[in-house]
Amino acid sequence: MIKFLALLGPALLVLTQPAPPVAWQSVAPGVEHAHIVRATPWSIHVLRIDPSLAVLDVFHARDNAVGLERVSELAARQNAIAAINGGYFRMTGTFAGDSTGTLQIDGKILSEPDRGRAAVGLVRTRQGTRLIMGHVAWQGSVKAGDTTRRLDGLNRARGANELVLFTPEFNDTTLTDATGSEALVRDGRVVEIRDGAGSTPIPRDGFVLSATGTAAAWLRSALTAGTRVTAAVGLEPVDDLPRNPWRDAEDILGGGPKLVTAGRIDITGEREKVAPAFVTDRHPRSAIASLADGRVLLLVVDGRQPELSLGMSLDELARVLVELGAVEAINLDGGGSTTMVVKGGIINHPSDPTGERPVSDAIIVRSRPQ
Repeated sequence: MIKFLALLGPALLVLTQPAPPVAWQSVAPGVEHAHIVRATPWSIHVLRIDPSLAVLDVFHARDNAVGLERVSELAARQNAIAAINGGYFRMTGTFAGDSTGTLQIDGKILSEPDRGRAAVGLVRTRQGTRLIMGHVAWQGSVKAGDTTRRLDGLNRARGANELVLFTPEFNDTTLTDATGSEALVRDGRVVEIRDGAGSTPIPRDGFVLSATGTAAAWLRSALTAGTRVTAAVGLEPVDDLPRNPWRDAEDILGGGPKLVTAGRIDITGEREKVAPAFVTDRHPRSAIASLADGRVLLLVVDGRQPELSLGMSLDELARVLVELGAVEAINLDGGGSTTMVVKGGIINHPSDPTGERPVSDAIIVRSRPQ
């Protein structure tokens, strides 16, 4: 394509080359891969998935809500065709691997949303998997007798004056220190109140309420052995929608910000309180997108390797996704976490000097059962 621009003074000839066609190669039924190289330089790997022929799933490292594992290890354990890293997480400390955003697996909420940031939901149907994308908030409460109190968190480290719910999917124990109070609940009744102990075992038939400061004072006054206790958590859309589509999702993975909405670039970094430099600077990136025909894109772009690939700003990432036909897309965890595995091998070049980084969770692609 050649465009002529008339300017004051001499005419300026601008050559705009259309993007070269993408060469897709079949990896497995319903799964295609393309390696896109651009002169910037950019090295981009994309999977295009037909969810009527392949299954998408979300798995957490070590099958708990805490802990770290490499994407290649997760993929091998699940006998996956392919896999990509997932959401944001704590990288160090006792709670390393704990998600710092929305995470729901097999219908069970493991982690609450962070500042209403973008998430992707996987809705199972008889025809395959359908994606929903948007911004998610949560509600959580605990009822003890005639008293109800709001939950401050789910399966994560406590902050000051917080009441946090720990469920069996988190870990064998709460991993907490001895600075708070904890109530062990089994079959809907308080079994034990523990003060200054920490790391309470989490029963498979119940949960643990863990509190500090004023929340701990409430726990000690409202709960005694034998008190009937129920806890409720739920996700709801932040966006103005006529109904709550997140109720239909089996798995929900938080990321952010949103990149594409209705086929147009829509970077919601400011709305999601993302640092401006995170939006504008070039980094390794990972993303998930849906196409108009229901197919799914999983994309990684390498970065921080000047001779191979510089990485992308979020605007550059969104433009490539729209070019590939995305109608909805969100950004996933990137940087050193950016990893794509196909048929047991890492096909991109993770940027950490030590190689593939252990992460908290991954999106897995498997063959659809006949």
